[in-house]
Amino acid sequence: MQNAGWQAGLGRVERAILEQYQSGWPVVERPFEAIGAAVDAPEPAVSAAVEGLLDRSLVRRVGPVFDPPRIGSSTLAAVRAPPDRVDAVAQTIDAHDRVTHDYERDSEWTLWFVVTAGSRDRRDAVLADIERETGLEPLVLPMQTAYYVDLEFPVLGSDPLATGERTTVDPTPIDAHAADDLTPLDEQIILASQDGLPLSTTPYRDLAETIDADPDRVRARLDWMLDRGYVKRIGAVVDHRATGFTANCMVVWDVPAAALDDVGTTFGADPAVTLCYHRPQRPARDWPYSLFTMIHGRDRAAVDAKIDALDASVPYGHQRLYTTAVHKQTGARYEGLLD
Repeated sequence: MQNAGWQAGLGRVERAILEQYQSGWPVVERPFEAIGAAVDAPEPAVSAAVEGLLDRSLVRRVGPVFDPPRIGSSTLAAVRAPPDRVDAVAQTIDAHDRVTHDYERDSEWTLWFVVTAGSRDRRDAVLADIERETGLEPLVLPMQTAYYVDLEFPVLGSDPLATGERTTVDPTPIDAHAADDLTPLDEQIILASQDGLPLSTTPYRDLAETIDADPDRVRARLDWMLDRGYVKRIGAVVDHRATGFTANCMVVWDVPAAALDDVGTTFGADPAVTLCYHRPQRPARDWPYSLFTMIHGRDRAAVDAKIDALDASVPYGHQRLYTTAVHKQTGARYEGLLD
């Protein structure tokens, strides 16, 4: 299987972290110690395993994974960059620190990027700057309904498709003003941990010191944000491409409004669909697609077979946009949240 060699040097504790701790990272005084008790390893071995995964770029960071549309304002956007300008346009887009992801896809809309900011005004200002700097008008597609959004899936082994367990899939409307009950302390925690937790034996205490807060209160607020959905999970954020998932396809579907929730919940419940959400159609921009799904795979033939199966289950047109290059991939930025 493609890229299977990355697993050869993994130790038992590293494998346990990848298998068990993409979420559920202990929110306790000494999380490495708590993980060690669970996997039968001493605290220093857990610390060394985390550092090893980071050094090998299999894990990008360890810490909270926030829900950008709930905390600030986030949107997917795309531009039609001519072939001879793709790299230059990508560099211009990626120079903006509010741009977190920028993928090249095999579509006339060549560059697909995500802008996340503390407010809609700040987000739209970034989009306006990009249009001015590139001379290309972005296709702006904010998420409107989430059906399934969770990039936590097993990476060990040689499965050709990313699959994971599903809880109940319910349509969740995205409220642009959802973050109205975050406290100033919550906002400080978000800003201080957006790049990950400190790599120490007492990360929450160290985090609290950077914002002059009580460590117990910081842990309590993180638990509260987890419960409220502002934090989707706390754990090891895996670089899926580094683990062999390079045949990744965004599939867009022309689903009428009346059928969106039925199709969205059905597709979102499929174990091989890693993301499923509704974004607006833009008929004036020749964009009829309303439902977005992501399939992550190690083998393109397996990905295409899964898309074929989804296609056979609905009477709606679709387009397959495979990722051909990754120009930028970072965590969301929330500077400006306190304004």
